[in-house]
Amino acid sequence: MVIGVLGGGQLGQMLALAGIPLGIEFRFLDPSADSVAGRVGELIVGAYDDPVCLARLAHGAHAVTFEFENVPAGAIEWLARRVPTFPPQAALAAAQDRVAEKALFAELGIAIPRLAGVSTPDELRAGVERVGVPCVVKTRRMGYDGKGQAVVRDISEVEEVWTRLGGGGSGGGDGGGGLIVEEFVAFGREVSIIGVRGRDGACAFYPLTQNVHRGGILRQSIAPAPDSAGLQATAEAYCRAVMERLGYVGVLAIEFFEKGGVLWANEMAPRVHNSGHWTIEGSICSQFENHVRAVAGLPLGETQMAGGPGVGGGSVAGMVNLIGTPLDLIGVLGEAGSHLHWYGKEPRAGRKVGHVTRCAGSRAELCEWMGRWEGRLAEP
Repeated sequence: MVIGVLGGGQLGQMLALAGIPLGIEFRFLDPSADSVAGRVGELIVGAYDDPVCLARLAHGAHAVTFEFENVPAGAIEWLARRVPTFPPQAALAAAQDRVAEKALFAELGIAIPRLAGVSTPDELRAGVERVGVPCVVKTRRMGYDGKGQAVVRDISEVEEVWTRLGGGGSGGGDGGGGLIVEEFVAFGREVSIIGVRGRDGACAFYPLTQNVHRGGILRQSIAPAPDSAGLQATAEAYCRAVMERLGYVGVLAIEFFEKGGVLWANEMAPRVHNSGHWTIEGSICSQFENHVRAVAGLPLGETQMAGGPGVGGGSVAGMVNLIGTPLDLIGVLGEAGSHLHWYGKEPRAGRKVGHVTRCAGSRAELCEWMGRWEGRLAEP
């Protein structure tokens, strides 16, 4: 069996590492000749929308998937006419447009902040006035790890924000896709749910994960999230509703802000997600293996914590991202219980080059380990 993957980064690499033991081979399409996934499968170097390259990717493939959501929608449409392609194009379209994404959440009864879609400087000013300050302005399309967004604390900042995000400046805007103005949610914490849905409609969910961001980049995750037993069922219901509405197949991540015991949807990712990396060691079947299983039409694997029956089971797992730091192989491997995942990328500021995970018998033990790691990382 062969699975084709649009994208050849670390997520594709980890999909292959999970799928190869199942007897599955992988083929990747990526514009970069040094894509790290080329170490674990055939690499086709070319543009994502090149029909010749797409035909090579699809040839003989049992199914095709993608490892990130900024691939051209036209490429997914082309592939879907020739080979089973998951997640579906509808999921990609929703995730690529923040206004459409929030509309989907609202349709399904999932709480979202007040918002306004805008496409001109005057509309931006009116949107900020309507939503109120402070607010967050984001590009409708593209943008990740804190790029393509800005916090507006005073109406006088609108012109500068438009120039930077909407007018083709250096802040990550696409210069033509418009912006979205969102109410600033003074949340207590951010949590995420990782769900998976098979071709047969079967669904499974991982324990809710608590995440810590700095500079717009995920720094660490812990699962199950503390005090999450009362939120798990709600998060699962929201994720299930999105997956069923979209006819989804594969892993889906939804990030939430928790405020006063209420989950506010922030965004979704139609793919394996950074906040689920802890599942490689921390769960019975990782998010990567389950995505492969779902796309391939195989039965889903168990999502419980590896050391217990899930939320409340006495087992916890955590992950610390390595951001822009050189590899400290001896330091990681010399620490009992730590599991290193190095992506093979050249370190540079703001770049995710790897992650470290650990399973522990108590949350206190895990937090102490995570604190030590935070203190030794090169980039603040």
